Amino acid sequence: MLSRERALAVLARFAEYAHDRLNPYEVACALEAFGLAVSVHADDIDYLEEGYANLLQRAAALTGGAIIVANVRLHEGEFVAGSRDDVLEFERNGELVSISAEHYSDQYYDHLAACDAIDHLSPDNDPRSFRIVDFEREEHRHYDSILVLATPEQAEAMRKHFGLEFH
Repeated sequence: MLSRERALAVLARFAEYAHDRLNPYEVACALEAFGLAVSVHADDIDYLEEGYANLLQRAAALTGGAIIVANVRLHEGEFVAGSRDDVLEFERNGELVSISAEHYSDQYYDHLAACDAIDHLSPDNDPRSFRIVDFEREEHRHYDSILVLATPEQAEAMRKHFGLEFH
């Protein structure tokens, strides 16, 4: 799942922050630094279509070349009553995938649509799949959605050793 060299490099980079025990959300966020997860940011982004393209490329990279993403497009609808019904389209290994998305702003992902799109990037004929990390949330805080590409056994090991839950 992770090479020894990559683990040591990340640990060295973050050693100065290792003063306190991490909560499950912080552990999930750290997995991205180790190259094991992708994060759907809760903060604003500059451009939706480019943001989705970058997000899907980062998720596909976790598959080690098993999945190729191309031609990411966001077909925008009209803003009605504060939201817009859009369609996110991309090619996954040459096959078209379409995901419905509801955007309340041009600067924020639809997290359900983004997670659904990433789920479509789980490799075929491979026990690994993208799993959303579940964690306790505090009121009035924004959280990124963290998706880990893992086998059932790897997910169980992360649950056992790090206290992570998945859905």
